[in-house]
Amino acid sequence: MSKTFEHRLSDLIHEIKEIKKEIILEKLVKVNGAQTKISKWKMLGEKISSNWHGLSAVDEITQQ
Repeated sequence: MSKTFEHRLSDLIHEIKEIKKEIILEKLVKVNGAQTKISKWKMLGEKISSNWHGLSAVDEITQQ
């Protein structure tokens, strides 16, 4: 009977480890998605800044 209990405990530990792996992978996907979005926004900002002629918004606010 103790073998059965040990086997159940072993199965539970294995399941917990698998769930933990899934949680970590899920978090990685979210982080990668966020990093991609941030990168796209930065590239867009750089593109707009390179085409901008005149005062920047910060300079304009400073002058006011």
